Amino acid sequence: MVDWDRVCELRGEVGEEDFLEVVEIFLEEVEEVITRMRQSPDPNSYEADLHFLKGSALNLGFKALSDACSAGEKAARDGQAESVDIQNILSIYEMSMAEFLAGSAQRNFAA
Repeated sequence: MVDWDRVCELRGEVGEEDFLEVVEIFLEEVEEVITRMRQSPDPNSYEADLHFLKGSALNLGFKALSDACSAGEKAARDGQAESVDIQNILSIYEMSMAEFLAGSAQRNFAA
């Protein structure tokens, strides 16, 4: 679910201290969209929301989430927003976060 090579690359690019800040910003911004999608899903905003989540996920190495968001974004763009499985995307987000937090602890990233 998590591309650890990308996580390590990002950490190397921004440095240890800034890496933690990037992770915090990611969590804040992404959690806002995830919460909105969980509490009041709006098919009219799926394309934009999933595009945002896809980019954020790619940046932090959340490969499975990025892939799911990409597919959902395409469906929404093609007029099939109602077919987007938001619950699956939310589940992938939760699993990715759990893997990221556990893996970060193992790697002493202190995320």
